Amino acid sequence: MAYEEKFMKKALALAKRAYELDEVPVGAVLVLDGKVIASAYNKREVSQDATAHAEVLAIKKACKKLGDFRLLGAELYVSLEPCVMCTGAILNSRIEKVYYGASITNGSISCEELISRAELNHKTQVEGGFLKDECSKLVSSYFKQKRKNL
Repeated sequence: MAYEEKFMKKALALAKRAYELDEVPVGAVLVLDGKVIASAYNKREVSQDATAHAEVLAIKKACKKLGDFRLLGAELYVSLEPCVMCTGAILNSRIEKVYYGASITNGSISCEELISRAELNHKTQVEGGFLKDECSKLVSSYFKQKRKNL
């Protein structure tokens, strides 16, 4: 199993936990030197906190654990492409690489588009499509169920 797939599977398992809690199913795993240093899943509904996205929660845990807001050399594996808020947190924490599963399809600016802006002082590498079908299916299933219950 490829290195990236191993950590993306962990992110997907966390996304499934979020789904079970009726949260948008997103999971995130932060890796440094080949080891998981933090992980999280969406908890906006549970915490009633608009910023409780999986990526932000994982970044907060990692910063606390390392005692530094700079996560130099870290890689983030996330089941869904990071939103604009999460992309800002990724850039501010100096994460080196982001790997994501499913792409955002709601018409908002993409993570890659935002990160590629020339005026930014930090550059993060972004690569999407890891376990894309599984990640997409989970998100689609969640929103299909939500629409059904309206």
